Amino acid sequence: MTIRQILTVPDQRLRQKARPVKKIDKEIQTLLDDMLETMRDAPGIGLAATQIGVDWRVIVLELPEEEDDPLAGQPIFLVNPELVSVSGNEEAHEGCLSVPGYVGLVERATEVTVQGLDRRGRKVRIDATGLLARAFQHEIDHLDGVLYVDRLSGPDKLFRLEEMEERGEEAGEM
Repeated sequence: MTIRQILTVPDQRLRQKARPVKKIDKEIQTLLDDMLETMRDAPGIGLAATQIGVDWRVIVLELPEEEDDPLAGQPIFLVNPELVSVSGNEEAHEGCLSVPGYVGLVERATEVTVQGLDRRGRKVRIDATGLLARAFQHEIDHLDGVLYVDRLSGPDKLFRLEEMEERGEEAGEM
């Protein structure tokens, strides 16, 4: 496994739309392993292949074990992920490994259903709420060339991370 470099703004590769994976082979499985190691090293809770300069529709996520979610602490690998349903909405703080030093208040669905393929090519469907739902939306946005800062309702919704920490607030980076 290799830790890869995470692209940061203003790198234009972050704005490219990723292409679907046609076959899950050893190259894709190595990519998934590298992405998980890179995300953990950063540290973050999600990473899209586009964030490391690879234009395939691949994401990895791993919620901290202390999160109140049955999938917390387990790596989630999704190839060709897509949102099949969304409901509810909530504005919450969101950070990004590709936008270091900043956090934004972003409105996202509170419940989502995502489908795709696991690392072995089997179809999977995941119902997610809370932080996991937010992370899925954030990472799938990356695959479409969209950054969380594009979803801010105004400039007053973006904050320097150090300002938040001074106020004692937290925001996980995806």
